[in-house]
Amino acid sequence: MYFDRFLEMVARSHFPNPPASPRQIEAFETRVGWKLDDELRAFYLRFNGAALFKRPDSPYRLLSLSEIVRARVALFGPSGDTDAHGPASWFVLCSVQDGDYVAIDVGRSSNGRHPLFDCVHELLPGSPANARIAWSFSDFLERALESEGRLYWLSRGWTLGKPDTP
Repeated sequence: MYFDRFLEMVARSHFPNPPASPRQIEAFETRVGWKLDDELRAFYLRFNGAALFKRPDSPYRLLSLSEIVRARVALFGPSGDTDAHGPASWFVLCSVQDGDYVAIDVGRSSNGRHPLFDCVHELLPGSPANARIAWSFSDFLERALESEGRLYWLSRGWTLGKPDTP
């Protein structure tokens, strides 16, 4: 499977956490009110989060299931969990330092996979200024692993390109 090679790269060359159990995944899905897509489920059954490239201060810290919250809560705290602070369908998935995140929009999907967005603390989640940075989790993970530890979407001349196919 195409996605398995990215999981192998994380296992071999990065800093993954131990896997989440099916019970932890079920508890997570109950807590957040949405089901992990196939790629995210495969990732969390293999690793319950991971630091890519280095520890501490990884430029990409894929959050554990217990750390995933609505983007508006991550940015504004529990009192920010209102529609005035962004859509309820955006959840932080990856910390990219300095209070910024990569967020997944579980309210949108294509072929059962959800897009990911740059989610900076200066902007409301869901703002048109939040750039779409990946068509799916596998697209994001592939680009992150190839980035050599840089936030790939901030590179000069970077473009999203066409959607990937499963």
